[in-house]
Amino acid sequence: MWEPYKKGFKAYLQLEKSLSDNSVEAYTRDVDKFTQYLQASAALQSPGQVDLAVLQKFLQWIAGLGMTATSQARIISGLRAFYKYCLLEQVVKVDPTVLLEAPKLKRALPDVLTFEEIENIIAQIDLSKPEGVRNKAILETMYSCGLRVTELVNLKISGLYLDVGFIRVIGKGDKERLIPIGSSAIKHIGIYRQTIRTHIGIRPGNEDILFLNRRGSKLSRVMIFLLLKDLVKLAGITKNISPHTFRHSFATHLVEGGADLRAVQEMLGHESITTTEIYTHLDREYLRSELVSHHPAFKK
Repeated sequence: MWEPYKKGFKAYLQLEKSLSDNSVEAYTRDVDKFTQYLQASAALQSPGQVDLAVLQKFLQWIAGLGMTATSQARIISGLRAFYKYCLLEQVVKVDPTVLLEAPKLKRALPDVLTFEEIENIIAQIDLSKPEGVRNKAILETMYSCGLRVTELVNLKISGLYLDVGFIRVIGKGDKERLIPIGSSAIKHIGIYRQTIRTHIGIRPGNEDILFLNRRGSKLSRVMIFLLLKDLVKLAGITKNISPHTFRHSFATHLVEGGADLRAVQEMLGHESITTTEIYTHLDREYLRSELVSHHPAFKK
């Protein structure tokens, strides 16, 4: 009964919303969960027959399965998207998710590295090895541009405009954006290309990919995670660090330095400014030092 609607929803997400395969899969999984519940409760209504009471019982059911508040909120988000599609296609006349309340989430702030910690991590790279020269260029680029891991491993030589200090990346939903790149990252990309990359036998189809492994292929996301894990350990840093931490740190340092939130949103490729607002979590000491420096009431 739900299959045609699910197929239509999937096509809508792919074609009209231009979502990535991962996002499309996540949304369709959320709707699958709901139809599993309807089957389990022997009440397989059509989308138009579902009301708020049914959805609330579904929420109790997934909470009973031991799902975290974050997972529950994620599923509700999927159902909201599904019913938005149903309204557009006139499958339903009323959206039953409108009054559905998601569990309150504490917005967990990600670990952030200080500039000194980032320098310390990069300093652990063994530059006597060919992959060390590449890895230094990778981490300098990640921090300089605040890239997602996928954007980094897919970075193309044809997307480098280093003479004018920009790179072009393909972000979520295949959206392109131009990002300024710092002089240190430009320098190390140049060293890598001239001294290492030029000696690699490149696999067909990878000619335009900037960062390659020894076999001349594109790097995997996992490889970036493992590389960073090793360097963090060598640097003696105990924070929970992933490649995304470099992106969080890039954004936090920008906001702390007084960058305009819209500019940060543009550089990170966030669709919504609310996603960028997480970076306004400036620490208390920083706020206090700003007040002491600039507020008349703090001046003696």
